[in-house]
Amino acid sequence: MNEVYLLLGSNEGDRMKWMKQAINLLSAHGAIAKQSSVYETAAWGIEAQPSFLNMVVLLKTDITAIRLLSEIHDIEKKLGRQREVKWGQRTLDIDILLYNNEQIELPGLLIPHPFLHLRRFTLVPLAELIPNQIHPSLNRTISELLQDCPDSLEVQPYSGQ
Repeated sequence: MNEVYLLLGSNEGDRMKWMKQAINLLSAHGAIAKQSSVYETAAWGIEAQPSFLNMVVLLKTDITAIRLLSEIHDIEKKLGRQREVKWGQRTLDIDILLYNNEQIELPGLLIPHPFLHLRRFTLVPLAELIPNQIHPSLNRTISELLQDCPDSLEVQPYSGQ
C-alpha cells in the first residue's frame, strides 16, 4: 500500500462541505488513515482573496502517483474547481505532498510537492501528523522545515468545525 499525504484546501462557498466531499470521493481510491485538524489560513500567492480552510490527510492506496493525480483532477472538477487563475480562489484544491518516500519527476507531477517547504499552511497540518518524517529531497524533518519556513502568513485552528 502506498502512503500519500494530500493537502486539501478551499476558499470559496461552503469550504467545509467541499473538503468533506473530497474526503468521501478520495475514499473510493483507498483508505483515509489519518486527518489533521482543519486550519484557517491566509491566501498564499494571490493574497487579496478569501482565507482558506486547509487540512492534510493520509491516503493509503494501491494506485500509482500519476493515476492518483488524474483522479484528484477529476474530483476537483466534480466539485466545481475551475483552473482560470493560478493560485486563485477555488472551491477545492488537492495537492500531493508526499508519495511514500519517493521523489517523482514527471510532466505535470513533482513529488515531494515543490512548494511544500515554503508554505506554512502546508507544513502546520503536515507537522501535526508526521513531525519527524524526513523530507525525501531536503533531508530535514517536517518540524525543522516548519521552524525555518519563510512564509509568515497566518495559520490558525479553524473554530467552525
